[in-house]
Amino acid sequence: MDIQGAAPAPREIDTSGLPMDQAQALVLDELRALTERAELFAAILLMPAPPEGRTPAASASGTSTADRVRTLKLIRPGLTALCRGLAFVAPADIPAERAEAIHSGEQLWGCPTMATQDVTAARAWAGARVGG
Repeated sequence: MDIQGAAPAPREIDTSGLPMDQAQALVLDELRALTERAELFAAILLMPAPPEGRTPAASASGTSTADRVRTLKLIRPGLTALCRGLAFVAPADIPAERAEAIHSGEQLWGCPTMATQDVTAARAWAGARVGG
């Protein structure tokens, strides 16, 4: 049933139990799928705890940092046009480079972002962004 004017519910993407490289790949895949729907959206991204030690440049699945950057560049126009906000729910002890990526907002993602440790706050912010 198509209800005209109904605000979409924010999409929740839970990667909290995944290794970081898989979590990042899943987030990009989900965001790409959302942009391909050509509808306004906001998303809540439940991020995993930081890995022990350094993250390797390529994962077991073969997804490298360069691949993820290319994917983000490809979907950024769709994020700019359709995404009303990305709410990142991350542990307090995330590495500095991840915190910087989250807080770079529109420069990196092409849409507003917020970061919190409180999933309730993230849901409220994302819901407000899409008018829900």
